Amino acid sequence: MSLLSRMLPTPGRSVMLLVIWLMLNVTVSLGHIILGSVFAIAIPLLCAPLQISQPRIKKPLKALKYFFMVLGDVVVANVQVAILVLGPISRIKPGFVAVPLDLTEIKPITMLASTVTMTPGTVTAELSKDKRYLYVHVLQMPDDEQEVIRLIKDRYESAIKEMFQC
Repeated sequence: MSLLSRMLPTPGRSVMLLVIWLMLNVTVSLGHIILGSVFAIAIPLLCAPLQISQPRIKKPLKALKYFFMVLGDVVVANVQVAILVLGPISRIKPGFVAVPLDLTEIKPITMLASTVTMTPGTVTAELSKDKRYLYVHVLQMPDDEQEVIRLIKDRYESAIKEMFQC
């Protein structure tokens, strides 16, 4: 490991910290640049031992495709939820479903849980203690809860598994 990578374990965060420091102080004076640089180097160094090793996205193009797929799903789901909410209250059939997970690492699980929550009509309620089930609240529960499970697993979890190669 080179000296530079030991001094800047997360260079992107260091740059971001320096920029935020300068923006918060509304100045680019030499003193603030020096002090901000000290913070930008010291904070990541102090926090580096606290980081837990997580898998990295191994297929960035798949991640880009996933982003646009989820963006489209959010737009469509917003319209569906608006129609549902503006209609008769009797059409709303909320419920909970336990989605079994094939993912084992916390970062991909978090990405799945966030995706489910970002999509209108569904909210991730909890991750089981053994990290094998994701409990999801559904605004419009179909008669067969397996439809929701299949949708989440086939559309989102499988794409996340491809991205992370896990």
